Amino acid sequence: MASPGVLEESSSGEACSGGCPEQWDEKTEEELQGQFEQAAKHVQNVASVASTEQLLFLYARYKQVKVGRCNTPKPGFFDYEGKKKWEAWKALGDYSCQQAMNEYIETVKKLDPDWSPQALEEPHKEPKTTFGGPVVSCLYKVQETLREEDKDIFDYCRENNISRVSHALSTGAIDVNVADDEGRCLLHWACDRGHTQLVSVLLFHNAHINMQDSEGQTPLHYASACEFPDIVDLLLDHGADPSLVDNDGFQPHEVTDSKNIAAMLQQHASYGEHNKPASLLLEMPQ
Repeated sequence: MASPGVLEESSSGEACSGGCPEQWDEKTEEELQGQFEQAAKHVQNVASVASTEQLLFLYARYKQVKVGRCNTPKPGFFDYEGKKKWEAWKALGDYSCQQAMNEYIETVKKLDPDWSPQALEEPHKEPKTTFGGPVVSCLYKVQETLREEDKDIFDYCRENNISRVSHALSTGAIDVNVADDEGRCLLHWACDRGHTQLVSVLLFHNAHINMQDSEGQTPLHYASACEFPDIVDLLLDHGADPSLVDNDGFQPHEVTDSKNIAAMLQQHASYGEHNKPASLLLEMPQ
């Protein structure tokens, strides 16, 4: 999995409202907002001296100001950087917008003691930004947009292009268990992205349901970690083994934050496979 790497996007939402801490009683909302925007612009100049923890701290507070409470689903299993950002933002809960701006500004000051926000002299102009916003985090990697002719079967799988994948498998152009450089097969990717129908298609074409990648993780590990209960149930119905461990010794129920999925996996391991007719398990999805 990737280690934390470079820039972060921000939402275009307006700043949220909320209770103002006492230390900001003497500062108007407009002044505070202006100083926050200056800090968000200046942070691009100090990102290189900030630690990953500081960048996550800034990212979470920027999102809290611009969007409010975390309102996005948890990123996929492969997106380690995205999950760290999501967790930092999610942890703020109903954190005060004013407090978030206060802490953002103070953190930028610590990163550059010589910097201080200037009094507003003219209407604020949006700074030139990269990838949607001025806040810098070293936790975002922009995926290159591929031309159609440059895509491979894994790209079509990630995009949930069922017709392309189905055609390739039906014609024998691609082995359903083909793996990428990390040992991840199409079923791993479909489970990671939450493509339930595509998972069914791959299973119909006899995808190896317990195939392990280079880290020993099965598709069931991926579906569990990404919290897709429908896919977890589908995999279990088709004979996925919840007792298999990855290279770190973890079973699927130990890599998920979902109590419901963990309970489902543990119950399945205790009581054995579901007694469903094989003809139903391998029925081609409509």
